[in-house]
Amino acid sequence: MSNDSSAEPAAGSSGSNENVTKIEPIRMPTIEEMRAQEVWNNCAVKSVASGVMGGGLGLMMGLFMGALDNPIMHDTMTGRQQFVYTAKQMGQRSWGSCKTFAVMGLVYSAAECIVEKARAKHDIINTAVAGCVTGGAMSARGGPKAACMGCVGFATFSVLIEKFFDRHT
Repeated sequence: MSNDSSAEPAAGSSGSNENVTKIEPIRMPTIEEMRAQEVWNNCAVKSVASGVMGGGLGLMMGLFMGALDNPIMHDTMTGRQQFVYTAKQMGQRSWGSCKTFAVMGLVYSAAECIVEKARAKHDIINTAVAGCVTGGAMSARGGPKAACMGCVGFATFSVLIEKFFDRHT
């Protein structure tokens, strides 16, 4: 006799299967949850939040990178001068990185959200377009050639990151 789970219950058992999983009913979202979802679906809210988070990341990266800068006149500076120089470098680096990453996060998020709403699709093309817009905008001061290279480079980077994290199926 085989021990199949599809076999009929033996005589004397109650016939109920204790391994049956219960399916929980679907819980409908509350009004507050729906309102919060509507707020986060707003492109302006998403963009500002991404800009703030990008600025925070830039601030931390700038502090770290500024701490790694070594003064050229390392041998002639006292310990206090080295500390002051390093603190100034960290402050300058962190503020510059904060602004750059904040703008980058804001532009990328806004572009992706607007393209996604216009196309009514959530796919890799939105990522490529948002990357192109961001890269072009960030490098536009260098002229049209730099803007085109920034567009291609940032779009490629964005698509590779999306593929790596496999967000879109």
